[in-house]
Amino acid sequence: MGEIVSGDRRLSTNDLNLRAARAATGLDSIGVKPGDIIALCLRNDFPFFEATTAAGILGVYPTPMNWHATTEEARYLFENSGAKAVVIHSDLYEPIKTAIPAGVKVFVVPTPPEIAAAYGVPQNAAIPPGTTDWSSWLEGFAPWSAEPRQSPGTIIYTSGTTGNPKGVRRAPPTPEQFEASMRGLLTIFGLMTHPPDQIVSVMTGPMYHSAPNAYGSVSARMGVTLHLQARFDPEDLLRMIERHKITHIHMVPIMFNRLLKLPDDVRKKYDLSSLRFVVHAAAPCPAPVKRAMIEWWGPVINEYYGSTETGGVVFCTSEQWLSHPGTVGKAQPSADVRVVDADGKSLAAGEVGEVVAMFTNIADFTYHKDDAKRVASTKVGLVATGDLGYFDADGYLYLCDRSKDMIISGGVNIYPAEIEASLHRMPGVADCAVFGIPDDEYGEAVHACVQQQPGASLTEDAVKAYLRDHVSGFKVPKSVDFRTELPREDSGKIFKRKLREPFWAGRTTRI
Repeated sequence: MGEIVSGDRRLSTNDLNLRAARAATGLDSIGVKPGDIIALCLRNDFPFFEATTAAGILGVYPTPMNWHATTEEARYLFENSGAKAVVIHSDLYEPIKTAIPAGVKVFVVPTPPEIAAAYGVPQNAAIPPGTTDWSSWLEGFAPWSAEPRQSPGTIIYTSGTTGNPKGVRRAPPTPEQFEASMRGLLTIFGLMTHPPDQIVSVMTGPMYHSAPNAYGSVSARMGVTLHLQARFDPEDLLRMIERHKITHIHMVPIMFNRLLKLPDDVRKKYDLSSLRFVVHAAAPCPAPVKRAMIEWWGPVINEYYGSTETGGVVFCTSEQWLSHPGTVGKAQPSADVRVVDADGKSLAAGEVGEVVAMFTNIADFTYHKDDAKRVASTKVGLVATGDLGYFDADGYLYLCDRSKDMIISGGVNIYPAEIEASLHRMPGVADCAVFGIPDDEYGEAVHACVQQQPGASLTEDAVKAYLRDHVSGFKVPKSVDFRTELPREDSGKIFKRKLREPFWAGRTTRI
């Protein structure tokens, strides 16, 4: 049986399941019912897995929060989700405590030493008044003894083009849909390549993102040995691979970039021969970066493409990528993936159009409290991804741009509308446009063009300082420029493409 390892602490799969069963009884005792939501404001830690598993036992949705959230952002998520309880690390509680609505039960987890050290925050802080210690509380309950309910999955909040995040909420699956979903995840994560007791993995990314969340949750469910890297560090990852004989990893391309920037002597210092299956997703990987990783780590690099709404609908191995450089792969079995024109007509090989996709055998989704947005996301009966791409003659998909105005920086989706809404409230700003520009490390960086009000005298530093008080740090533009006038379409809408294009001149893709 496997275990989860964090620093010097270990939690066996058996103990995880026992603690989750106790927590399920406890959550039931405070009135958490099937279909309800509990929020998780936690870094990657044992209670994340305990609370997620407990929610599944009860037929409850766990909803991870981006712990970078400002008070404003946290308040929106709490109010929109209607969460009945929140489990939160002690160092994360104070900054957002005023955002937690009255009546929401708050369970606090003392921040463990390895996480505190990685982020430079206090460890094992006292449990604040009016809150409950998660571990002590759950140990006071007997394990759940009734039949476990069907887990509805996790609600992941993904940023929306209107500026507010949208909660992707799937219907409770039938047993057949649950099996199909698990089979698809196990395939793209490579967790069917070896028996669970032969798989040793490391969680490199925060589990508030959909892909790491699914990877971590499925790994724990399978009973593999999963090491939690408190915070991604490239040499530390190499050290962990050698020390623990890591076989499987889930990554994003920015991690490849940072690994490749290590000095040659550091890269050659570690034995990486244990690796069997490395998979990446969340953002496009530049071809030279991927080729360099395959040359270094061998043909163990795999890739999938999809979204929180669609799941990983496309997949490719190293061998497939090397024979079709630049592809993100071929459609998964039971995935309907098409490239269509504006009228929804499927396009021939080599023709660029919008990518639409959906698995045909897993539970459908809606946006929490916003069915209209779900309807708007549908095109020819599939989910419009917002990506533009094409198929080659062999059925391999290539991405070349996005139809939606979204930035992917370091594998994280950032929607300009949210940043623009905050900027419009800044004194001295007449208008603004936010978009992504090329960044060698992150793929894209956030850039803002600001038109000032007459007589205003703003600076780049002032704009950034203002935004830091209103949006998460990773959404603050890396660069700002000022324009006397912003180009506009006939409709009056800012012609953002004219602002964006010069930054991408000479590049083969716009993504």
